[in-house]
Amino acid sequence: MRVDYLVTPVHSVVSWARQGSFWPLTFGLACCAVEMMHATVSRYDFDRFGVIFRASPRQSDMMLVAGTLTNKMAPGLRRLYDQMLDPKWVVSMGSCANGGGYYHYSYSVVRGCNRIIPVDVYVPGCPPTAEALLFGLIHLQKTLKKQSDENEDDEKTKYFKKKYSTIW
Repeated sequence: MRVDYLVTPVHSVVSWARQGSFWPLTFGLACCAVEMMHATVSRYDFDRFGVIFRASPRQSDMMLVAGTLTNKMAPGLRRLYDQMLDPKWVVSMGSCANGGGYYHYSYSVVRGCNRIIPVDVYVPGCPPTAEALLFGLIHLQKTLKKQSDENEDDEKTKYFKKKYSTIW
């Protein structure tokens, strides 16, 4: 018997495509940006995960914040985040982006980019290695897979409740 069609919900295909093709907006502010660039070379090869770095917020669905965020740069970060299309994700890379790092008590440093924008994944280290960034990306993919599975289960439950509610 030959099957010429495949039946699946459209949102499952869309979520599968999203988790396999991140287009991050690079926001390299300090030394962590060098490690972010290091993660894109052939040794770690982010291309195999569908990661294509973009320079425009309107073409990006993920923001990679790498380095020390200052008070002067915070409005620009927020503006770029607001210009990104939904759904969007944020990865905070390095101890300075996560919580201010060594410059935590400085008057000009934001104590974590989560005070400006919501962060989905934190990658620790000073600077974090390319392997750590790769691990954070894989963690984000697993989180999205888990969310799409939960949404699919919710929709199945709603469908069966609606379909069989007339029986009771």
